Amino acid sequence: MNDGRHLPLKFGYPEKTGLYDPAMEKDSCGVGLVANIKGQPSHQIMLDAHHINSRMGHRGGCGFEANTGDGAGILVALPHSFFQKIAKLDLDAELPAAGGYAVGNIFLPQLEAERARCRAVIDAIVAEENQVLVGWREVPVDADAADVGPAARMAQPRIEQLFIAAADGISQESFERALYIIRKRFTRQLRNDESLTEAKQLYVCSLSSKVIVYKGMLTPGQLFPFYKDLTNPDFETHMVMVHSRFSTNTFPSWDRAQPNRFMSHNGEINTLRGNMNSMFAREGKIQTDVFGDKLSSIFPIIENDFSDSGSFDAVLEFLLLSGRSLAEAVMMMIPEAWQKHNTMDDSKRAFYEYQSTLMEPWDGPAALAMTDGRWVCGGLDRNGLRPMRYVVNGDNLLIAGVVRRGDADGALANAVHVAEAQ
Repeated sequence: MNDGRHLPLKFGYPEKTGLYDPAMEKDSCGVGLVANIKGQPSHQIMLDAHHINSRMGHRGGCGFEANTGDGAGILVALPHSFFQKIAKLDLDAELPAAGGYAVGNIFLPQLEAERARCRAVIDAIVAEENQVLVGWREVPVDADAADVGPAARMAQPRIEQLFIAAADGISQESFERALYIIRKRFTRQLRNDESLTEAKQLYVCSLSSKVIVYKGMLTPGQLFPFYKDLTNPDFETHMVMVHSRFSTNTFPSWDRAQPNRFMSHNGEINTLRGNMNSMFAREGKIQTDVFGDKLSSIFPIIENDFSDSGSFDAVLEFLLLSGRSLAEAVMMMIPEAWQKHNTMDDSKRAFYEYQSTLMEPWDGPAALAMTDGRWVCGGLDRNGLRPMRYVVNGDNLLIAGVVRRGDADGALANAVHVAEAQ
């Protein structure tokens, strides 16, 4: 019987002990996606995403409490009209146009003094990187309405939103790189601050002008009732990615819920240790002009306590911010089995052959959904061991998962049933 003293109440993996080794952490999950291929935002897409996620309960795990989940989350294209209204109401501030500001969901320590310390360090680094702090907002949550279990409540961090405006005259891509550097700098500084007893509770779900992630140690059905923003009719987006986590032989926690910052994942990356070692080894040889003299501040690209999914996400983020397109980055990381593919186009074969000299495949049974905030992408392992099916319907919706859109009588209209990743 677990008396609660051995629950993962703080962030990060437990220490290696006995037969447990955090290096062996793996999980199996459910992934869903809804996107309007014309880029038209609506709240209906949020309702569809809630339906998909709620139908993935069998792909998520629970602890000894049925209402404490292994993790659930949602990644959306930043709902600009919603946050412009929120900034006026909660911050008494006027946000710039879309692309000129960022919003981040930040997990902070439970202790007020340590939260204040974290905010002060973050505010200072934002100023040092020449960006403009707009303010902080406490994210409205309702653990009672969501019926969140005791273990998840004990581990629950303080969840706040950070608003940052871009410096004058920089492009959105340059702003994204500045946000990346800001996040890397304050995360490293605060995680290494020995005066903070709850430093591991600091975690950045996302900090971007393009996307935002809401997630937690929740069941799929708890996600929307817990985060009040998600049920606000003004919360409109053109793209939603949902995830339900099953930590088959791992510990659940608020930070290990998915989606990650640009992707969500079902499966296992079996080549993880080799991929991580290769990235560590290459950091001394990486050359790029886009980060200027700030390049060293983003290392290590993969943090030591990242999961297989988190490690993949970290490299994908680096490739995107280095100037590669989403499709190019994904094809580099998960190439097809091209070597003996006799009917493959020569130019495609040449691409894979060239990229194989730069990066080893991230291999293993996997189904992934990925985005850069504008485009969405689905990917499979080279052997199709974690299949994911999709459909584009008459409403210009790309859907992976299960969606019910009924009329007043509850009849199914434009219903799509797509096999989930197995």
